[in-house]
Amino acid sequence: MPLSIQAVVDALGAHAPHPFAVTLPDGARHACGHGAPAFTLHLRTEAAVLATLARGHIGLLEAYFDREVDVDGSFHAAMAVGLASDLSRGTNPLLGAENRLHELRHSNRDPAQAKANARFHYGLGEAFYRLWLDDPLKMYTCAYWREGTATLEEAQRNKIDHVIRKIRLGPGERYVDIGCGFGGFMFRAWETVGALGTGVNTTTEQVDWLRAEIARRGLADRLAVREADFRDVDGQYDKVVSIGVLEHAGRDQLAEVIRAHADFLKPGGLGMLHFIGHVGRYDTELFIRKHVFPGGWIPSLADVIVEMERCGLEVVDIENLRRHYAPTLDAWAERFERHWPQIQALDPQRFDERFRRIWRTYLVGCAEMFRAPTGYTHLWQIVFSKGNVTRDSYPMSRAHLYRDDAGDGGR
Repeated sequence: MPLSIQAVVDALGAHAPHPFAVTLPDGARHACGHGAPAFTLHLRTEAAVLATLARGHIGLLEAYFDREVDVDGSFHAAMAVGLASDLSRGTNPLLGAENRLHELRHSNRDPAQAKANARFHYGLGEAFYRLWLDDPLKMYTCAYWREGTATLEEAQRNKIDHVIRKIRLGPGERYVDIGCGFGGFMFRAWETVGALGTGVNTTTEQVDWLRAEIARRGLADRLAVREADFRDVDGQYDKVVSIGVLEHAGRDQLAEVIRAHADFLKPGGLGMLHFIGHVGRYDTELFIRKHVFPGGWIPSLADVIVEMERCGLEVVDIENLRRHYAPTLDAWAERFERHWPQIQALDPQRFDERFRRIWRTYLVGCAEMFRAPTGYTHLWQIVFSKGNVTRDSYPMSRAHLYRDDAGDGGR
């Protein structure tokens, strides 16, 4: 086997947590690790080999999307090996240049481009997401797997109730849900504590569905949704909820989006930032930006806190829920695979085999990323206030977060 191909196999196997095998177009087979392989990676064409040599893990992944590479066995194990490998750790100047070019083409600086970026992912239709998210809330963010949680539905309700308690959301309070998705938080917050919500969402398809659902439930005098950019502030609210938005601010728009969060909040009010963030400053993975979330950028926790300080926001509490994201993604990936025939039937041209492979890689790969023992990508919840809290405005301990009754906002 040529030295260059051997180097690729060695790079994959250097830190591999599972044994595996690789087959080449000429039929040669090479094993890595001891014991039965957890998976076998089949490089079907010379083009796949060349793409991997030239572009590392991106070349290998895109060859898989193009059906020039196949994986037999555990896809979770394959993603875990890929994440741990030297193949994805190295700095490839071609990929760095491609990431910079992507930013020039897809920057969220322009609201129209930011909207197009959001619709690329979130505009796939309620029928698509309903098949694999929790039913009926359709929360598309990390769930909360408190001890004893058995289902994705329960875990997502747990997450919403956890946020309600953290910001002490109560009856009749007006809050804004920035990036409200299909309105799951809004519906549950009304049902459990009687809070009045306004959602802000830039994805037309989600806004249209949610408006119709609010009307169908007869809640138009209690809940509303605006089709607007996250930076478009329409007034001040008692509370701010932001679940899975900062990742979509963009590489250079973090300050703008956090400033908008502050401007949405009344003096003395409480808010919640729930977001994926890095420990340290790193480029966001090109695969995610190119194939899944164009314009997206994962900020560092430190940079987020600095911008919050500049906006006069007090950080009241920070919780790391990284360990909760792997089981959330596991559940999504399992449901996505199980319901793939129904997904494909929705639109066979859009939901083709290439789409399935990209989304399978995204869901399973992210699960293994959050599960990795040495990863630097985490899930943060930051409670913040506009101005400092007092003994009277916020509890002195976290005891209110863990009461069994979720229906009083933790009061």
